[in-house]
Amino acid sequence: MKARILLSPDLYRNRKVVKITFDYNMEILELLKKHFQVKWSQSKKCWWIARIEFDYKKFKEVLSPIAEIVPIADKSKVKIETDLPKGYLEKLEQKRYSPQTIKIYTHYFKDFLIYFDGKELVDIGFDEINAYLHKLIKEQNISSSQQNQRINSIKFYYEKVLGRATEYYNIERPHIEKTLPDVLSKEEIYKMIQLTQNIKHRCIIALIYSCGLRRSEAINMELTDIDSKRMLVKVRAAKGKKDRYVQLSQYTLDLLRTYYKREKPKKWVFEGVNGAQYSAASVLNVVKHAAKRAKIKKRVYTHILRHSFATHHLEQGTDLRYIQEWLGHGSSKTTEIYTHVSKKDFSKFKNPIDDLSLS
Repeated sequence: MKARILLSPDLYRNRKVVKITFDYNMEILELLKKHFQVKWSQSKKCWWIARIEFDYKKFKEVLSPIAEIVPIADKSKVKIETDLPKGYLEKLEQKRYSPQTIKIYTHYFKDFLIYFDGKELVDIGFDEINAYLHKLIKEQNISSSQQNQRINSIKFYYEKVLGRATEYYNIERPHIEKTLPDVLSKEEIYKMIQLTQNIKHRCIIALIYSCGLRRSEAINMELTDIDSKRMLVKVRAAKGKKDRYVQLSQYTLDLLRTYYKREKPKKWVFEGVNGAQYSAASVLNVVKHAAKRAKIKKRVYTHILRHSFATHHLEQGTDLRYIQEWLGHGSSKTTEIYTHVSKKDFSKFKNPIDDLSLS
């Protein structure tokens, strides 16, 4: 029976490392010392390799002939790298998946490969996959959204890359969590804009909120997409590869004109260093810092501006069909979630506690 080597990500003296655990075996130890920069940790009672120096492929080649290698992934620390199977990335790119979707699929599929290391992918059945997902739910408490993304990344390989029938992998999907979106008040958003001195940052908040944009749509927007004559903004190749038009407010247009005169961007509406696209992380920082200045206590993130746009339109009586079109939702059911957070009809009803005479 082969010896077992457990690989797990860890931190050692603030360094990211791969921890190597096995029952004492002179042959394993000699190979480790010969081929890798291993060090011994007296406190952890294990050998380790600095993450930056760890080559998983080489590790397998050297040690798999004499030992079973069991990688244990822990996303809160370090990922152990592995290669994608041939055709996986190419098929994602051929089908024009968005960069973000490609990043998510490849990331989660690599987790899948590490878990089933040493096993032929074509031999893995859906019972084993369901057991793998159940283990992630129990041990890492992954969300239903992440569970679905992991399922999609796995099904993509078997159905799109290998060409198997859609029903071949009947993987259990989670019940959809019926969570309501977070929303800011108009006053909170106005305060965020007013207290932001940087003109570019003011424009970012105003444009995302007034047009109901996703973060990616804001950073992918070009100057030619702002149509001041028709007072429209064109959102190109958004989610689902669909273009759409959104109303441009006069307030936002005035801000954009001031910004353009000062900053003189060349191609993108929002540009970073040397004319490059503004990054998604920078947009998030802009929104978070604005919320902090406005002393907003609730958790604020970029998408909350889009949620607020939809909710405020609904509260002022805008037809749900227009909101659906502006948000780029394929189904009205997606847009209907905002009816649950709108306070439009709440004022019609009297709260029973108001009948009480409280001293």
